[in-house]
Amino acid sequence: MVYPVLRTFWNSVHVIKPRNVETFVGLANFKELLGNDFIFWKAVGNTAIFAIVATIADVLGGLLLALALFSGAPFVRILRVVWFTPVLMSYVVVGVIWVWIYDYDWGLANVILRSLGLGSLEQSWLGDPRTALWSVMVTHIWKWLGFNMIIFLAALYALPSDVLGAAELDNCGWLAKLIHIIIPLLRPTIVNLGVLSFIGKMMIFDLVWIMTGGGPLWSTETVSTYVYKRAFDWNTFDLGYPSAIAVLWFLIILAFIFVLMRLLRQRDRLEF
Repeated sequence: MVYPVLRTFWNSVHVIKPRNVETFVGLANFKELLGNDFIFWKAVGNTAIFAIVATIADVLGGLLLALALFSGAPFVRILRVVWFTPVLMSYVVVGVIWVWIYDYDWGLANVILRSLGLGSLEQSWLGDPRTALWSVMVTHIWKWLGFNMIIFLAALYALPSDVLGAAELDNCGWLAKLIHIIIPLLRPTIVNLGVLSFIGKMMIFDLVWIMTGGGPLWSTETVSTYVYKRAFDWNTFDLGYPSAIAVLWFLIILAFIFVLMRLLRQRDRLEF
């Protein structure tokens, strides 16, 4: 585990050509990356939007689904299986299914719009730079919503029954119980799921690569797909520059985690 990390740091300060020809260039790769590489900054923006929006939607959606099942919605077992099934599918299967759904001519999305008389809203969902990123995001949320639901459902069933029972005896309504009892008790689960989900989405690669390959016009390019292209797809014959991208992104994620943990610890101290 240590060697690949150290090797990536080593590569980032070199130009590495075929047959292991290495030339030390210092911080030249990082200067080029920060100063002249607009595709990198486009990828950073796309990744940040993807991570923030999809994390909020995943966590909030999973919580709402779990609350619906916990409150005694009909067909609980069937719904639990249906919503969790996408989690068991590989990214390849999910990506191919949703590419079909988004197809302009015969995809389900446009077919439904036409059947509802909303043909003017038809889109080339994955071919239009304005909708491509959001379309991939919807697919990713669909895949992982059930996972968050199961985690929240387990946390809900683990809540102390005496506290919930006391609230019932005090004639506490469902909304008041949710706001003042359930959500505060679920806060550690919400925070942990949010952090893990955000970190995972900052490294998103598989689904984007399968559905769009980073296009069109870099509208779905993420940092991970850009690293792969610079290393293996563009025939630049240099592993140094993509390694610099990977190192910089690793440091950004590490800094984010550090700052977030500090903020959470300070908040816990203030509360207790």
